[in-house]
Amino acid sequence: SGAPKKKSRIVKIGDNLYDYSGGLEEYRNGFVVKQIDGRDDSVEFLNGIKIFAGDVIGAVDEDQLRRIQIRETILSHIQRERQLFYKGIKVLSLFFIDEVRKYRTPEGGKGLYAEMFEDCYRELLDLPRYAELKERFFTPVEDVHDGYFSQDKKGNYKDTKGDSQDDSTTYNTIVKDKERLLSFECPLRFIFSHSALKEGWDNPNVFQVCTLID
Repeated sequence: SGAPKKKSRIVKIGDNLYDYSGGLEEYRNGFVVKQIDGRDDSVEFLNGIKIFAGDVIGAVDEDQLRRIQIRETILSHIQRERQLFYKGIKVLSLFFIDEVRKYRTPEGGKGLYAEMFEDCYRELLDLPRYAELKERFFTPVEDVHDGYFSQDKKGNYKDTKGDSQDDSTTYNTIVKDKERLLSFECPLRFIFSHSALKEGWDNPNVFQVCTLID
């Protein structure tokens, strides 16, 4: 009754999504799991449809899309880390967002994107294939991501257009922190920012850029 609610399910070969959904028409025609392939992160159904991690079928809201973007960016990040860590290269990923409050409230609390990030990060690092990374990057999830935003006179975080004195101060902070960010002693690996930060992100270790904007 009412609008459908989104739920995650663990499925196996032979499971019927129509049954899991409580009889939703969207899943009536052949959405029975035929094959699950961990090599390419895909699931194939008896109706011939094959989907991969991050794919969306049917109606989807903006928050779902943003969660998928965040998850796929984290996934790309940790796969790159597996390749480069032993070469002494630290991987950074950068998220551009349209509103600061979606990552951090004016008072400094967690916004929607921060909560999504932490959920997805924990989910991925708990997978057996990434056990080595989980052991290597054992710091709390709160320490692996952070945001660089301007603040008003009361210390509250705010949106800016990229051309104010507040933005210049923020850019300088990032430039000064660049060397520290490249060090493995610094746990920060995922950065959220409100605008394209000019010379501040002229950094060769930023391997993924994700734009969470309308």
